[in-house]
Amino acid sequence: QVQLVESGGGLVQAGGSLRLSCAASGSGFSINTMGWYRQAPGKQRELVATITRGGSTNYADSVKGRFTISGDNVKNTVYLQMNSLKPEDTAMYLCNVKITAYDPRIRGYDYWGQGTQVTVSS
Repeated sequence: QVQLVESGGGLVQAGGSLRLSCAASGSGFSINTMGWYRQAPGKQRELVATITRGGSTNYADSVKGRFTISGDNVKNTVYLQMNSLKPEDTAMYLCNVKITAYDPRIRGYDYWGQGTQVTVSS
């Protein structure tokens, strides 16, 4: 199976920085895309940033110029460097991976982590 372990959330003042990490483990699959989504209370989950295995990135307009996503294909890890944080960035940040499974026991292609809370105080 695919397991995701996230770390790096916390409480920070507006203007501060945080770095999130998400490591995928398991066997019998290859990762196509890794990314981060976020969900604030009472709001829908929204894309923050994604990165493909080839290094192509995509960002939400609200984080462009402030957040940087990067990946390590050897470690199957994705990072999200968040700078110039704003109170509106406060949310649960969830790691997502989209895979191609080679092991028939692995079901599905879309996996989510449990999330890490990011709180930005004003």
